[in-house]
Amino acid sequence: MTPALLWTPLYEWHVAHGARMVDFAGWAMPLQYRSITEEHLATRRSCGIVDISHMGRLRFEGPGAEEFLAALLTRRIGEIKLGQIRYSLVTNEQGGILDDVLTGYYHNEMGQPFYLVVVNASNREKIVQWTHRHLPPERAGVRGKEVLWTDVTRLWAMFAIQGPNAVEVLQPLVDVDLDTMKYYNGALVRILHPAARRQGGIISRTGYTGEDGFELSVGAGIATGVWEAILEQGKPFGIVPTGLGARDTLRLEAGMPLYGHELGEDVDPFQAGLGYACYLTGVDFPGREALVRLQNEPVRWKRVGLELSGRRIARERSPVLAGDERVGWVTSGTFSPSLQRSIAMAYVRPDRAEPGTELSVDIRGRREPACVVKLPFYRRRSKGTTP
Repeated sequence: MTPALLWTPLYEWHVAHGARMVDFAGWAMPLQYRSITEEHLATRRSCGIVDISHMGRLRFEGPGAEEFLAALLTRRIGEIKLGQIRYSLVTNEQGGILDDVLTGYYHNEMGQPFYLVVVNASNREKIVQWTHRHLPPERAGVRGKEVLWTDVTRLWAMFAIQGPNAVEVLQPLVDVDLDTMKYYNGALVRILHPAARRQGGIISRTGYTGEDGFELSVGAGIATGVWEAILEQGKPFGIVPTGLGARDTLRLEAGMPLYGHELGEDVDPFQAGLGYACYLTGVDFPGREALVRLQNEPVRWKRVGLELSGRRIARERSPVLAGDERVGWVTSGTFSPSLQRSIAMAYVRPDRAEPGTELSVDIRGRREPACVVKLPFYRRRSKGTTP
């Protein structure tokens, strides 16, 4: 029997507004409302809002929280200042990637510190189990080392408001200065709208589109009201509700890896180009010894960008060829709405990874010429320009 799909707090809104719903990591999620291309270009030119409530959110607090997370993640947690957010990895004992995560450091209304770790929806249960495994029950009884952690995924909603007009759309609705908020920083916020019922949330200047923008977490009970308030505020700026289809084409243009495609347990950080996210001195975490060894070994594969000569889309696992020799495989591909060309990310042998290298992709038995290009494919332009 197929398990029932989980619903985000906005499920009924999505259905009522004509979204095409799909199963994504066990959640019923909107793939698109209009066309993926329309939603993609609206985000690049103006603003899009995406329901990302399916993303896992784990909250850690208590006197042992910092030490525990330092022993779980690949980057130093003790260096994070209040309001900062850090990208890091969770690795297995072999150095393979269990997930890529964002960790933010905040204080609650009473000034007590806590960490919020955002994980991929498809990996939430795995990371929850991994956390249990690495937090021995007896630890809770060690004075001064207590860790309280909660999976708050179902208690909150989370939206991504992305695009060059994101600040103008959100600023009237929150009580923090968004213009001065730095990238990869966040803050506790009050929502300045009756729909919020005087409740607050967490806002961060982060995203997965290559555009400026924010991610906002609010309580599940006020999610629909806040979502509608953002859409109403954004009308003069051309905001559109956006599905996961456009979110994927946006992240691919921005050269951002996706778990299950560019990342996985059989992929190490160095071949994925994520060695910068691994701090290997002064800390110990699962997989550290393997990563120390791997960083001194030649990589077998490198993540690269490919531009195809035609309009055909290179699908995942399509072979990448140099002449008649297979030298890699495609991990993600699409026809770029912004660039009007077919693009893909792939893993290829290091000797075929230099930008300008001519290769081909086998798409259903037919070869399509391709060229290695530097990532990302797309870099956002100054405000007011059209991609």
